[in-house]
Amino acid sequence: MGLISGFLSFLFGDGRNVVRETAEVFRENAEKGAERDLSLQQQAMVQFGAEYAVPRKGGFDRFMDGLNRLPRPALALGTLALFVAAMVDPLWFAVRMQGIALVPEPLWWLLGVIVSFYFGARHQAKMQDWQRELSATVRRAPVVAQNIAELRHMRAKSVGAADPGTDVTLAEHALNPDENRALDDWRRARTA
Repeated sequence: MGLISGFLSFLFGDGRNVVRETAEVFRENAEKGAERDLSLQQQAMVQFGAEYAVPRKGGFDRFMDGLNRLPRPALALGTLALFVAAMVDPLWFAVRMQGIALVPEPLWWLLGVIVSFYFGARHQAKMQDWQRELSATVRRAPVVAQNIAELRHMRAKSVGAADPGTDVTLAEHALNPDENRALDDWRRARTA
């Protein structure tokens, strides 16, 4: 009995556990590892909290914080506003889109780069032939100006705005519309 008692007190006596200590040489103690991870996370959170604990004292700091939060909502709401504008006043929208048609391609590339970098995406811009794009833009300018003039002419709200003028074919179609059986049936039903 003394031999077994002596052996067990050697292994587990004095608050020691030789088996556990030997095993921990080859494998981490899961409980102690979890305690270390918890301690590390708590220290990281304390450090992060200390970084943001400094109150923003000036109006400039608050203004810049607000300004940094604006681009994403502004882009999203601006895009939705364009859809609403296109539905509410299509002619107004078409005139603005004709103006956008004059923006040279290198400027679109530059806008794409700025937006891409702002939102964290990588964007590799290729060199564009500036003179070619400028000449293409200048060639499009008369067509765009003509389109804008035609769109403004369509806006006319005065009497005779739908007058076909000297266009005989258009006048004939206006006076003799195509046959519409459904409309004819409806008219007959109303008079009967």
